Amino acid sequence: MFRWAILFFIVALISAFFGFGGIAGDAAWIGQVLLFLFLILAVVSMLMGRRGPSIE
Repeated sequence: MFRWAILFFIVALISAFFGFGGIAGDAAWIGQVLLFLFLILAVVSMLMGRRGPSIE
């Protein structure tokens, strides 16, 4: 998912360079949403992996 966020960031930079404002804005928005989603999932997975040993 981090790869998708980076891809949309690169698309936004290229679009902004060539002057396509609408496409650059959309790609930047999608990249930002994917980056925040990735960060949230990474934090949740780290917190879930830090559980103590289970008593069986």
